[in-house]
Amino acid sequence: MDFPKNIFKAYDVRGLYPEELNEEIAYKIARAYGQMRQKELGRTDLAIATGRDMRLSSPSLHEALKRGLTEQGIRVVDLGLCSTPTFYYAVAHYGYNGGLLISASHNPKEYNGVKIVRERGLPFGQGTGMEELMALVEQNNFSVVDKSGEIIEKSGALAEQVKFETQFSKINKIKKFKIVADAANAMGALYLEELFKHLPQVELVKMNFELDGSFPAHQPDPLQDKNVVDLKKRVVAEKADLGIATDGDGDRIFFVDNLGATVEPAVLRGIMAQIVLREFPGAVICYDIRPGKITEDMILEAGGVPSLTRVGHSLIKKQMIDTGAVFGGESSGHFFFKFPQGVYEAPVVVILKLLQELSDKNITLADYARPLNKYFHSGEINFKVTDKAEVLAALKEAYGDAEINVLDGFTFIYPDFWFNVRSSNTENLIRLNLEAKTKEIMEEKLDEVKKLIE
Repeated sequence: MDFPKNIFKAYDVRGLYPEELNEEIAYKIARAYGQMRQKELGRTDLAIATGRDMRLSSPSLHEALKRGLTEQGIRVVDLGLCSTPTFYYAVAHYGYNGGLLISASHNPKEYNGVKIVRERGLPFGQGTGMEELMALVEQNNFSVVDKSGEIIEKSGALAEQVKFETQFSKINKIKKFKIVADAANAMGALYLEELFKHLPQVELVKMNFELDGSFPAHQPDPLQDKNVVDLKKRVVAEKADLGIATDGDGDRIFFVDNLGATVEPAVLRGIMAQIVLREFPGAVICYDIRPGKITEDMILEAGGVPSLTRVGHSLIKKQMIDTGAVFGGESSGHFFFKFPQGVYEAPVVVILKLLQELSDKNITLADYARPLNKYFHSGEINFKVTDKAEVLAALKEAYGDAEINVLDGFTFIYPDFWFNVRSSNTENLIRLNLEAKTKEIMEEKLDEVKKLIE
């Protein structure tokens, strides 16, 4: 079998099961990661957390991970079924030396992957270890250990995580709400179920809460509007106050307002930024380069310091750590908080802070979000192209008079519209995000840019 280098992405490992990612590769990843951590920390007696999602291939891949780690002499703490936020919490809160989680996030059922972190949930990806990991897996020459490690099963992390994260809001001040939540038969169902035990005043209407790795309802990717159509209809039909959608591993969260409209992640990010800035005046807030100017507007309005980042959860978390940022948000629905023990996604905190904000202001989500929809966004559009360099060169020629930012791909900035074009870090695609001050300009410029790309 050819060595599948393509599965080692910018933020994690991900590929088709079993053609690209299988038990043999998972075992080698665990051995390689364990060896790296032992070398980095200068000792062999490490405790590494593992866990998995509900995908059909996850149990056997998880067993392979555990075998690889124990044969490297490492004590494995098995968290079992857990969402990515619970996994991050456990690694950081319990002081483990790192972690490996079997999940392919929002990808279709044919895929699986491995999310990797160091101690305190510190990011592991492109530029922070992924290249070395790939080289070690390819070499397949691991250090000899004297004694195999043991496996310890750890329960209770979910309940402890949710209880811990409730302390960052005044849950007794949250009013009565009716909320429809669609977990897409995936891992977000676990923390949603646990969270609302703490909010007896909230009526929760559950959609697709049964864990099922075949994803019978829809693909677990709420960024695609087709996957939240049923949720929107249900919110309106139930006369609910809002809707919640989570992705495959539960680290991304989206909201639907009481009128059945999606709250743009950039708007939600701005709302969260302003809430956090009341607690930490003048703090740094991180957000990714994809258009979502309302976020910057709201950070500045609240007296915060905006810090623009590259796209990708591991890259944003690294920049948050480097800048001391207290909050960060990604256009794809990741929202990060600085906790005493680390920086990681916490959708539970997002839900609670939003509910408290709506309660304090006694306002509907639709009325709150409406004045913040100042800009018109294309959404993320993906293009399969034969020559990425040729496409980017054509765009640079056509829009050479723009202000150009090269932080991640190319961002072309004009007074009344701006757009980012970048190569996907996880797929063979070019991704376009365009935003403008009016709908007419957005549609006109979108057609213009698309013709150059296609």
